[in-house]
Amino acid sequence: MNFKNIFDKYNWDEQKASIYSKTSKDVEHALSAKKRNLEDFKALISPVAVPYLEQMAKLSHELTTKRFGKTIQMYAPMYLSNECNNICTYCGFSLDNKVKRKTLTDAEILKEVEFIKGQGFNHILLVTGEANHTVHVDYFKKAIALIRSKFANISIEVQPLETEEYKELHEAGVYSVLVYQETYHKDVYKQYHPKGKKSNFDYRLETPDRVGQSGTHKIGLGVLLGLEDWRVDSFFCALHLDYLQKTYWQTKYSISFPRMRPAEGIIEPNVIVTDKELVQLLCAYRLLNEDVELSISTRESENLRNHIIPLGVTSMSAGSKTNPGGYSVEPESLEQFEISDERSVLEISELIKRSGYEPVYKDWEKMF
Repeated sequence: MNFKNIFDKYNWDEQKASIYSKTSKDVEHALSAKKRNLEDFKALISPVAVPYLEQMAKLSHELTTKRFGKTIQMYAPMYLSNECNNICTYCGFSLDNKVKRKTLTDAEILKEVEFIKGQGFNHILLVTGEANHTVHVDYFKKAIALIRSKFANISIEVQPLETEEYKELHEAGVYSVLVYQETYHKDVYKQYHPKGKKSNFDYRLETPDRVGQSGTHKIGLGVLLGLEDWRVDSFFCALHLDYLQKTYWQTKYSISFPRMRPAEGIIEPNVIVTDKELVQLLCAYRLLNEDVELSISTRESENLRNHIIPLGVTSMSAGSKTNPGGYSVEPESLEQFEISDERSVLEISELIKRSGYEPVYKDWEKMF
């Protein structure tokens, strides 16, 4: 069995109706529950929960502090390539964007790493487009070999791979794999992914299962907020998380909250997700799951990131670039999307400290 067997039992429209039919009584039951389930999660992300947001935020803060302390893990994304074989209507790397493509060489990777290390980072996220002929497992292994001694934690966000390939990368030094379904609305998924391997909904849906089977330490999930109804998409993402935790119980999990951002040649958001709704979603995840890591990137505005730290976040990026070579090699290469919070690493670190938290650049030694 894999998640597809679970997913196929659920209908998008039925789950949407269930979420939007939740009552204040359902929300109050969820808030008072000692252990919350997916029905409680539906209530907490429903429109009727909005008046309870302050109470949700208070509980989220308490649960996060109990489990993670007052720390924020810091990480930096490093884009290795903007080459991509997919057409995705929301992504600046889409194949139909006729722009200059770039894949970093060994020397360029080391130059980017030198800059990132100079900012103090020990957690790095390697990101590429999905171009199997250029950025493939051998390329990833070579890049990891170059930088493994320089980082305590290496994560990847690349094209879906096979279980054996994930095993190879895990053995090479990959700690976590991030893979986003983008939207769980299967009926419209093809409209956003008209060409390329990514257009195969089921193959992407089954990817976290393959990661789990590989023994990788952590799996990152998420949906692209703005494509479809965020409440329904987030329910399916929570359903996915619930299944994975029960199936691959030795693995850690994280949830990211990417909202659509401007980029070269992309569509406008189909659904606008407000700051208040994003906070509601983040708190709902924390109330559902005390152990899951919750990450906010520089996609989000300075104002939101100034205030969201005490509400359940456990990791943040800072000083990010979303183009290959963006830190030092080729700053003008094509971005995947525009970042919103452009403050420096030092400024974000000081923000975290002013909020009463400790910015953590390295939280464990390799010997452990």
